[in-house]
Amino acid sequence: VITLAGRVAPSDATVLVTGESGTGKELLARGIHFSSGRSEGPFVAVNCAAIPENLIESELFGHMKGSFTGAVRDKEGKFELADGGTLFLDEIGDLRIDLQAKILRALQERTVDRVGGVKQVELNVRVIAATNRDLERQVREGNFREDLYYRLSVVILHMPPLRERKDDIPLLAERFLKKFSPKGSDVRLSPDALVLLASYGWPGNVRELENVMERASILRRGDSITSADLPEKLSRR
Repeated sequence: VITLAGRVAPSDATVLVTGESGTGKELLARGIHFSSGRSEGPFVAVNCAAIPENLIESELFGHMKGSFTGAVRDKEGKFELADGGTLFLDEIGDLRIDLQAKILRALQERTVDRVGGVKQVELNVRVIAATNRDLERQVREGNFREDLYYRLSVVILHMPPLRERKDDIPLLAERFLKKFSPKGSDVRLSPDALVLLASYGWPGNVRELENVMERASILRRGDSITSADLPEKLSRR
């Protein structure tokens, strides 16, 4: 995955990152951005599932003063804020069909129309999208535009779940432990803790592992993290 990301980074190709929640899709997108010719430009991340439906069009494309109740001034949307850089559209599979059409137009025409605006705004933006949904299935069921899917999936990078890359667990655990331990300390993982970490299924993926290591660094009983310092759910499973 990292090798493919490195090869696609210097281009302006649209990238679709797939994978379960917590696998590091946004981290990969940031890596692509900062390895590209756009690294000096902005990286703007938008969680499409977290914005209320009545505000998402304004958030993405901007609006003009007076275009709706509460629009007290002109506002740039995320597409404009990402001009010269990269726009990361997380959870793209949660977007309404009508907004999918507008995103398709923005990708094809390199322009956006602000809500209430009368002229198009030209853009120079690279788009990286991510989803934990099966977009091909969404297309078959009529919940995602086929033309937008093919426009987004010029390059598809799939982030495998943590349970399929167990060799990464010790590396990530040590990295998080160093992040959360007091500066200058040398907290290590005991062999029994490593065995427990490797045997767990990690339904929350890397995000769950990070949370577990933060908890362990706070509650540890000695100079190393043992299986007794890890949550009971790990040994239970």
